[in-house]
Amino acid sequence: MQKSTIQFFLINCFLVLILSSCGSVTKDYTPKKLDKTSYQAPYFSDSKTDYVYKANITVYGNEISGIFIAKKINDTTHRVVFTTEFGNKLMDFEISETTFKVNSIVSELDRKILVNTLKEDFRLILKKDYLFQSAYENDSFNIYRSKDGKRDNYIFISKKDQKLEKLIRASQTKEKITVLFNSENNIFAERIQIIHQNIKLKIELNYFKAE
Repeated sequence: MQKSTIQFFLINCFLVLILSSCGSVTKDYTPKKLDKTSYQAPYFSDSKTDYVYKANITVYGNEISGIFIAKKINDTTHRVVFTTEFGNKLMDFEISETTFKVNSIVSELDRKILVNTLKEDFRLILKKDYLFQSAYENDSFNIYRSKDGKRDNYIFISKKDQKLEKLIRASQTKEKITVLFNSENNIFAERIQIIHQNIKLKIELNYFKAE
């Protein structure tokens, strides 16, 4: 009897931890009725526009700066090029939601963990179509959960002006990546920040204004 009681206690403690962990991502949000089932992100959607940003990458205290260029080349795919400020190409990718192609990359950056991390980051900011499974809210945002493979994406749309201002990519238990958008017109993002919670990596993109 004592052994069964101990097992029952341990199982219940385990379940409490699991349930608490699963709810940790949305613990500060209030569930609400799902008022929309799909959404199209407005940024990087114009095939006639070259999206050019000054880029600053901070990884474990080291900084890399350069130019980030994204171009929509067909309905599903973007081409992403990262160069030095002097125009020397460092990497050249083609990205869709289901495909990824490395056109070129300098040997110093050709590391699997780095390429996979950038692939996930760039795919997240370029993603256009979302299907929603549930909705939440807080004082400032309507928040929508969209399933994305083994992860969830949380889309934060401001209540004040209906702008997409934040994305959070998360596992069942914790936030993995936060993307912050600053946009004046909800069409073009002047500033984008990509912040990783589990590694010391931050990417900041600022719209490149030609002199």
